[in-house]
Amino acid sequence: MAKNPEELLELTLAGGREAPARARMALKGLNGSLADLAQSVRLLVSELVTNAVRHGPGGSDATVSLVLATSRGGVRVEVRDSGPGFEPPSRRTEPLRDGFGLALLDQLADRWGVTVDRGTSVWFEIDRPTGEGS
Repeated sequence: MAKNPEELLELTLAGGREAPARARMALKGLNGSLADLAQSVRLLVSELVTNAVRHGPGGSDATVSLVLATSRGGVRVEVRDSGPGFEPPSRRTEPLRDGFGLALLDQLADRWGVTVDRGTSVWFEIDRPTGEGS
C-alpha cells in the first residue's frame, strides 16, 4: 500500500497511561495527508497503543513503537511492543473480553493483522475512497 509514502511518521513512545494521548498528539501534524481518514486513524491508533500499554510488558523501560505511512492509496499503521503476542479471535463477531479495539479494527480498517517476531506488531490499512488524494 504505502510503497511511496507521502508522509512517514515513526515514533517510539514511553509506555504508561499517557502513551495513547501522546500518539494522538503526534498525528495532528498529519491532518492534511490523512484528510477524511484522520478520525478513523486517530481512533484506531489510540486503541492499539492502549492495548500495547495494557497487554505488553510493563515497567519503566517499556516502549511502544508507532509507524504510520500515508500515500495516495491510503494509510498503513503499525503499533509494536515487546510483548509475547496474541492470537486474534477466529470469529470476530464474538464479544471481546478486553474491550473494543479489535472490533473497531474490523469495522474501520480494510485490512489488519498481527505479527509476532521479537515482539508483537498489530497493523492496519485503510484505503482512500476512489479519486481522493489524486
